[in-house]
Amino acid sequence: MTQMKLAVLGCGLIGVSWTALFLAHGHDVMVWDPDPAARNSLADKSALPLAQLAELGQGDVHRRGRLTVCAEPEDAVQGVDLVQENAPEKVPLKRALYARVEVAAPAGAIIASSTSSLVWSDLAEDMTYPGRFVTAHPFNPPHLMPLVELYGRDPVTVQRAESFYRDLGRETVRLRRDAVGHIANRLASALWREAVNIVAEGIADVSEVDAALVHGPGLRWSVVGAHMAYHLGGGPGGMAHYLSHLGPSQERRWSTLGIPRLTPEVCDLLIAGVDMEAAGRSVAELEASRDAGLIAALKARNVA
Repeated sequence: MTQMKLAVLGCGLIGVSWTALFLAHGHDVMVWDPDPAARNSLADKSALPLAQLAELGQGDVHRRGRLTVCAEPEDAVQGVDLVQENAPEKVPLKRALYARVEVAAPAGAIIASSTSSLVWSDLAEDMTYPGRFVTAHPFNPPHLMPLVELYGRDPVTVQRAESFYRDLGRETVRLRRDAVGHIANRLASALWREAVNIVAEGIADVSEVDAALVHGPGLRWSVVGAHMAYHLGGGPGGMAHYLSHLGPSQERRWSTLGIPRLTPEVCDLLIAGVDMEAAGRSVAELEASRDAGLIAALKARNVA
């Protein structure tokens, strides 16, 4: 892989994770965050994800990139090949940041947003050169979760971005048009809506819903997608057989799915249920358990 110079704007959870991934693959990274404490703690916070990447055999521990902390976004984007923006999900804030970045970054630099739900057309509206802009949504944490969802209006820029992320070992998917939440978050939101509904309707509690997902469809979805799972569910006749024989039963299930409201009462049920499932473990402990499971799953996928 050709060594590149990259900028990471925003040093929260996503920014730290991206930074570690970029460094592990030998790229020099310029970072900026409006909070000096976030900037100054980035090196320490990236140590764990770098160690996790080394455990997975990703990158080269002997040829990591160089990390530079910058006081202003204009400094961070000087001479870079790509800007990974991770600012809060507020359109005016992101547009204001892009206005500063466009002036300071090289003309050929890609500007990529990690936005989880905002759409390209809203974010790019005030840009002078929107063709260089893409949405590049990762799943948290980006250094472990391979998915990057891409959308842009310039095919050459999208192809360049796709090649970059694939060189990092990411799995890219392209959207055909703007969509709030892209692909994966729309799917995740649909699932969680019914998970909340099941709790709100008293069908099962939080821990039972999570266990049903992890040990049932979640396990299957880790190796085949939703459409392929139903294709296989149709037996030798595949999807055509499933739709003709079981399509009506699927529609009956769809008709019973709920549209819950996050009322104070429902929120209390969810909070209490998660607290019970966490069983006294802190968020940091739960994150460590999640990451250990992801690393084990990724190792298993690599072997398979």
